[in-house]
Formats: sequence, C-alpha cells, structure tokens
Amino acid sequence: MFTDYDGPVTETRGERKERTRRAILDAALRLCEDSSLVALSLRQVAKEVGIVPTAFYRHFDSIESLGLALVDESFVSLRAMLRDIRRGDPSYADVVDRSVDTLHQHVDQQRAHFQFIARERAAGPLSVREAIRHEIELCERELATDLARLPGTDAWSAEDLRVLSNLIVTAMVATAEQLIVAAGRPGTEKQIAENARTQLRMVLVGALNWRSRT
Repeated sequence: MFTDYDGPVTETRGERKERTRRAILDAALRLCEDSSLVALSLRQVAKEVGIVPTAFYRHFDSIESLGLALVDESFVSLRAMLRDIRRGDPSYADVVDRSVDTLHQHVDQQRAHFQFIARERAAGPLSVREAIRHEIELCERELATDLARLPGTDAWSAEDLRVLSNLIVTAMVATAEQLIVAAGRPGTEKQIAENARTQLRMVLVGALNWRSRT
C-alpha cells in the first residue's frame, strides 16, 4: 500500500508529500484512460494510490482541482519550449520545423497527459474545459507577440496577428490529437508531422503576402 509515510528513512516530510501528490496525478491519468474526469471518484483515486480518502485532501481540494493540475502540467513545459524556439532570429522555415519536432517529442514523452487533454477538452468538467481553453489562448497570445517581431509583419494589425496565431495553434492542437491516435505507428506519426509542416508553411506563405486593411 502507498502511504504518505513509506519510503526511505532519510526522506523529508516535504518529499513524501510531493511523492504522494505525484502518485495521485499519475493514478488519475491511468484511471482516465478510458473515460472522462467527470466519471472519476475521489475514492477510486485513493484506492489506486493506496491511501485513505481523507489523505487525498492534503494534496487537492477536489477531483476538479486535480484535473486543473494535470492541465497545468501538460501545457507549461510545452509553452516554454515553443517560446525558446522563437527566441533569437529564426527563419520562418526553422520556426515551423522546430515547432513541429518539439510538439511531436513532447506528445511522445507526455502521451498520457495529451490523451487526457484531448478527452477533457470536449467532455471534462466545465472548469477543466475552461482551463484548457485558457492555456490554448495563452499559446495564441504569446505566438502573436512573437510574430509581431518577425520580418514582414511590422505593418500588420493586432487582429491580423491574432488570426494568424489562432490558425497556427489550431493546426498544432489538431496535429497533437492526430499523433495521439497514431501512437505506436512510427510511419503514420512521421507522415502526420510532415503534413503539419506542409500545412504551417502554406499558412505562412499566404500570411507573408497578406496586407492588413487600413
């Protein structure tokens, strides 16, 4: 049985707490593989981890707050990596190629998280759906800010930058969901990534010839 008190004698109370919290998050991901968070009970999670139900509340206020933590985990590192790609003075082709490669790698490394996001984006509790939508909007805002620094967009309106960033992020979200479905089929995953590169390049080619209305 997993408890807040097992583990090495040298383990601190804070380390034990963090280990239990991690176990709860991982258990929720496993239990949600075939259903939505709305069907998950606190008792199910506690049983899966091996703790008493009341111990759950030492880490999360509710199942929904647990879901919000998983949303945060799924997006924070991805947003940081995509920001790093756009730093400096990369070419448009470099931005596309590195963004698709980063997304593919991130989905592969955190497949359970992105399976969770794909399900909860449509069927999860309202607060979780809103959190996912907010994270996607943050990606769009950050991208729009970075696009404004690239050559050829200096005369664009803020609205046009927002529209382009929405097109790009929407394509990336769709690509992530396709990669999840194609799990275990390397050839299919490679083709999805190639299609994503082509799609984003076509979007950018059109965008670079766009002139904002005055």
